[in-house]
Amino acid sequence: MSLKELGRTGVKVPAIGMGTWGIGGYSTRDTSCDDEAIQALKKGIELGMYLIDTAEMYASGHTEEVVGEAIKPFARKDVFIVSKVLPENLHYANVIKAAEASLKRLQTDYIDLYLIHFPNPEIPLKETMAAMEKLVEEKLVRFIGVSNFGVSLVEEARNYLSNNDIVANQVEYSLLERKIEKDVLPYCLKQGITLMAYTPLGMGKLARNEFLQEVGKKYNKTAAQVALNWFISKENVIAIPKAINLNHLKENAGAAGWRLSRRDVRRISAYFSQ
Repeated sequence: MSLKELGRTGVKVPAIGMGTWGIGGYSTRDTSCDDEAIQALKKGIELGMYLIDTAEMYASGHTEEVVGEAIKPFARKDVFIVSKVLPENLHYANVIKAAEASLKRLQTDYIDLYLIHFPNPEIPLKETMAAMEKLVEEKLVRFIGVSNFGVSLVEEARNYLSNNDIVANQVEYSLLERKIEKDVLPYCLKQGITLMAYTPLGMGKLARNEFLQEVGKKYNKTAAQVALNWFISKENVIAIPKAINLNHLKENAGAAGWRLSRRDVRRISAYFSQ
């Protein structure tokens, strides 16, 4: 698996990690596929996709419980856990409580990267960032990030930090959804902030795209692998596709370790900008 530096931390993370939205349920808890999900996450870690993205919102916290079970066989240092705090929990005391609850569900002592899931204009961002720094100070969180933030909000958040910096911004980004290329992506690149792309396969649409299938023939790769490789050809971008099917996991892992030619990267970019 290809590795990339997280922000300017010096810490390397997989260029392709694992998303978990829908594992263990969506808006509510669903334990019917827990065993399958746990095995899938374990396999993903073994394949080198040891960055796992989750959130307290997912399945009302149950997704974090599933992740906690999946990582048990591994040394804690060998997995990189990302979780997110809900926008309604962004008051100082609530951020601390939310992080502690996530840690309990994950059965771990720390979260590697903790993100604000969505901005909340009704709660002062300064208050939230103070709580995020407190979590780092208490060693409950290693790094701070945001999700679904535009440039101005990222800058505001950074201005409220004294001893840390924003190391990642997680946003929707795929060949079918590229509006962040206008401002968010170049800003993150210039500032040394990792961009984490969720829904990188466009809810599965790109995996069936005939143009990407044609490009993939040259490399003996699938359309999904071409789409993911297009992402990781970008210096500061990592992708977090969700997969529970073992074949899909192997396919996602196989999107790394090789490179599209610069010409094909340009061709793909041009095709999907039409």
